[in-house]
Amino acid sequence: MDLKVSYNEDELVALLKQQSREGFNYLYRQYSAVLYGVINKVVYDEHIAQDVLQEVFVKIWNNIGLYNSQKGRLYTWMLNIARNAAIDKLRSKGEIMKGKIHKGEDVVNNLSGVMKTEQMTDGIGLRKMVSELKPEHESIIDLAYYKGFTMEEISQTLNVPVGTVKTRMRSAIQQLRNVFTQ
Repeated sequence: MDLKVSYNEDELVALLKQQSREGFNYLYRQYSAVLYGVINKVVYDEHIAQDVLQEVFVKIWNNIGLYNSQKGRLYTWMLNIARNAAIDKLRSKGEIMKGKIHKGEDVVNNLSGVMKTEQMTDGIGLRKMVSELKPEHESIIDLAYYKGFTMEEISQTLNVPVGTVKTRMRSAIQQLRNVFTQ
């Protein structure tokens, strides 16, 4: 097997939809480190994170037919699968509070060391844009997207009504959209 083979996203998706072992091996080599980083920032336990990573690649393999390039990039789709699997594992193990107590850096800043150049484009500047939001908006985005809190958990953590959390979340997302469209 030639490790220097490179596929663009469309070629890789086509290989995966054909259930190509070569395509899967390439996918794993290219994305396992970054997906592991995302998972590890949610569950904080290396052994559990490794198990979740394995589950994520099985989900990707089994569900590649559901991937729709019109809705987003393959990387983003896989990142969501990884993040959701990690949060599900955390909740199923009753370890959500342990995860919340952990005081690690945010996912985007920690991923930069393990991501390949083409993968880094998904995170470039995002944390900076979030940090420029109003403090009450930044904290909600941080809790929801980087730490995986639900609206109710954010409400309890910040001691504000769920409706306020939802309003601030909508406002923060709109501000981020405006920055992206400029």
